[in-house]
This record gives sequence, structure tokens and C-alpha cells, in this order.
Amino acid sequence: MRRVLTLTILLILSFLLQTTVFTLHDVTGTSPNLMLILTMSFGIMRGRREGMLTGFFSGLLYDLFYGTWLGVYAFVYMVIGYMNGLFHKNYLMEDVGLPVGIIIIDQLILDMVVYISAFVLRNRLSLGYFFVHRMLPQLLYDVLITVLVYRLYLRINRALRRKAAGQ
Repeated sequence: MRRVLTLTILLILSFLLQTTVFTLHDVTGTSPNLMLILTMSFGIMRGRREGMLTGFFSGLLYDLFYGTWLGVYAFVYMVIGYMNGLFHKNYLMEDVGLPVGIIIIDQLILDMVVYISAFVLRNRLSLGYFFVHRMLPQLLYDVLITVLVYRLYLRINRALRRKAAGQ
């Protein structure tokens, strides 16, 4: 129960920070994707099931407020969370290298879905422009924030595990 409550608070806090604070200070028109970082972090730290559930609710929250079709982001984030959960058993959590590599792949997958659904379906085929002006700045933001935020999520995860083991 404590884990669900903590994850819900982190989800809401990440969404609020991503959509309010970080959009006020964006330079390139993008802001860090804290929802994706949360999904990636808990997928790696807790496994496929929790990564999938975190991804689903992250995407659903994004769909409800910003999506054009309900469920698209929920599905994509859910798949990303599940795939990140595959690294759970074979990963040393203190290492930040793997989360940085995974967030790059996750962001590229998410950006390609956005590119296909928002640009290709509207006959705008300039992938180079999209890459330089949207994907690259987003990747840089996400890598920087992942290095900073992942350690916080790691501490929270450790505290949740200690509390669960103590009960």
C-alpha cells in the first residue's frame, strides 16, 4: 500500500513539474519528460509488472490532458515500461550508465511514435527538421535529468524495500 501511494505521489508530482515548472524554463520548445524517466526508473528497479503499470498510468495521465486519442500514450508508455522491466534482474542499480542508455532508446521510441502520429499522418515528412528541433533537445534534457533524478528514485526505492522488509 505504501508503495502504491508513493508511486502515485511521484506520478502526480512528475506530471505537474513536467507540465508547469519545466515548460516555463524551456529554451528549445521542449521540456524534460519526467513521466518517461519515472517509467524507466521503476521498470528497471522493480521489474516488468511495475514498469508496465507505471507506464500505463503515466501515459494515461498524459493522454487525458494532452493526447488527441485516448490510450495511445498509455499503450506506448506501458510497452516501454514493460521493456525496461526486462533489465531488472541483470542490472546493478547504482550504475547510472544503463538508465542513461535506456532513456535515450525510450525517448527515441516515443519520439518516433509522435513523429508518425503527428507528422507523417499529416503529410509532413521532414524527419531531419523534427530530429534537430524536437528529438535532439529532448534527448539532451532527458539524459541530464535522468542523471540527477534517477538517484532520487533509487533512494525512494531502497526506502520502500526496507519498509516492506521490516513489516
